[in-house]
Amino acid sequence: MATIIIIAITALVSLLCFSNEKAFRTLMFNAYDTWNHRRYYQLFSYGLVHGSWGHLFFNMLTLFFFGSEVEIFFKAIFGDLTGTILYVVLYVTAIAVSSLADLYKYRYTASYNAVGASGAVSAILFAAILFNPTMGIYIYFIPIPVPAFIFGPLYLIYCRWMAKRNADNIGHTAHFWGAIYGLVFPILVKPALVIYFFNRLMESWS
Repeated sequence: MATIIIIAITALVSLLCFSNEKAFRTLMFNAYDTWNHRRYYQLFSYGLVHGSWGHLFFNMLTLFFFGSEVEIFFKAIFGDLTGTILYVVLYVTAIAVSSLADLYKYRYTASYNAVGASGAVSAILFAAILFNPTMGIYIYFIPIPVPAFIFGPLYLIYCRWMAKRNADNIGHTAHFWGAIYGLVFPILVKPALVIYFFNRLMESWS
């Protein structure tokens, strides 16, 4: 249920901002404004707006599939109420955490802007990998699913490589740190998940 609510709110705000340039610019993340004008709300609000229909659709579709699974796992481990709260906290804080590196790097660059929930979605994806490391994940142009424990490292390497190249307009750094946070947050809340992760891997190989 929490996943559906997050998707609904994000989709609604994004759709409204498609036709409202002022609202779009108010909510988007501008590193200079956030750092120098203390518009810290942008660390969270930028996750509610997207640059295009495709950007919104891909993020929300990914969140729907993996977020639903992570929400179920949190509820199973911590109970319905606490699990739901922790799931929402993970998602919301991941929006901010994933952008902190770019905030510092571009704090004096007025032209740097970012929108989209990709950092938070990466966090949810990697939380799902922590909970279910042997699940299959489909990648573009590959007809068979890639095991999550293989996909995870490859994704992180790709994000770091693309971030260093800086050859496109995608927030690869936010994707990277969001993914890392998605692994760290559940483990901080319940350290035994590390053992659970490796047990799941061992079971798949036995």
